[in-house]
Amino acid sequence: MSTDIITVRLYDDDQPAGYRVLVDRLWPRGVAKDSLEHDEWDKDVAPSADLRKRFHGGDLTFHNFSQAYRKELRESDAPGALLDRFADSGESLLVLLYGAKDREQNHALVLADVLTTLQEERS
Repeated sequence: MSTDIITVRLYDDDQPAGYRVLVDRLWPRGVAKDSLEHDEWDKDVAPSADLRKRFHGGDLTFHNFSQAYRKELRESDAPGALLDRFADSGESLLVLLYGAKDREQNHALVLADVLTTLQEERS
């Protein structure tokens, strides 16, 4: 089965169907838990609290944040477990939902790249 992984800002109006996973460590502001259409909330694939705070506090460039986040993901079973749940879902599209304002530099983009690479290594 052909599968794709995309990132979508959860505040956008145009929301694609698929296996929808919120990948933020904190629940997004202004969103009621019963109003977000999602299949799961996976905090385990989100950046650690310390890494997230350092990046949002301006202590890390996006490049340095990305490197540290990739290291966290490599040392965790969570990305593989997420891919397993996605495969079990029967969906062909994995939608990574995030709340960050920046569409060009956010953790969901890094996660999507790591998951895509892991998926390719598995096939």
